[in-house]
Amino acid sequence: MANITAQMVKELRESTGAGMMDCKAALNETAGDMAQAQDWLRKKGLSKAAKKAGRVAAEGLIGVKVKGTKAVVVEVNSETDFVARNDLFQGLVLMSADVAFDVGTDVEKIKATKVGSITVADAFNDTIAKIGENMTLRRAASLEVSKGVIGQYVHTAVSEGLGKIGVIVGLESPGNVDELTALGRQLAMHVASSNPIALDASGVPADVIKREKDVLADKFRQQGKPENMIEKIVENGLKTFYKEQTFLEQPFIFDDSGKKSVAQAVKEAEGKVGGPIKITGFVRYALGEGIEKQESDFAAEVAAAVKPN
Repeated sequence: MANITAQMVKELRESTGAGMMDCKAALNETAGDMAQAQDWLRKKGLSKAAKKAGRVAAEGLIGVKVKGTKAVVVEVNSETDFVARNDLFQGLVLMSADVAFDVGTDVEKIKATKVGSITVADAFNDTIAKIGENMTLRRAASLEVSKGVIGQYVHTAVSEGLGKIGVIVGLESPGNVDELTALGRQLAMHVASSNPIALDASGVPADVIKREKDVLADKFRQQGKPENMIEKIVENGLKTFYKEQTFLEQPFIFDDSGKKSVAQAVKEAEGKVGGPIKITGFVRYALGEGIEKQESDFAAEVAAAVKPN
């Protein structure tokens, strides 16, 4: 039997909204597997939403650079949040974004590129030596449109183009650039807030769809729905899933009625912009997503440090 810790129960409760005892039961039933425990709760109708834990698990900064019809986003990690306020570290992130803009988003290629007389990798090593903390260029992504703008938004910015969440959105359009830029910022803010998993239903990974179908089918079976009706009910459930999880179908956060989708808002904006608008894609980087961070018991560390030998 897996050792179910209080921390595991806490994480599952935070990611699902289920009760503490239900979370403990789910972990026991799934031998401590967090993803399976989330599904178990959803099948029982005990989970409020299909969330992933998504804990911020690394420090550092997201860097965004937009120039004309092209943009890049990079993530540079550090050991502590204090480093994010350091001018040397911020310069390193901006330099990484500049290089990615010029040479592409392959991390190894970025690190091997020379800036002046040294490579980006050398610049990282020099900064590590000066600050005394490990730093890594984790990832980079880009977007480009042939005509139009790249919408951008940086959340909890520490300076221009640097923050904890960075978003870029491609708007392909022959319309007015100023109007497109304003709309693009709103769309980028929407992505930062609503965190869609894909642009539309066609972009949702097949394994995610399968997992959602399995969860919905099992849930409705446990509710006693007839087998010959389950497939149709699941398809309706998927439509709801797409509305909640895909960018163009999500309710637009700037629509007070809550009834207008992003796609509808973009269509309505075409008159003001003066031309058709196509959303070509988006990138959302949240600092540390997908990385687990060791959490230490500070009080225990202090006690151990002062304990007599």
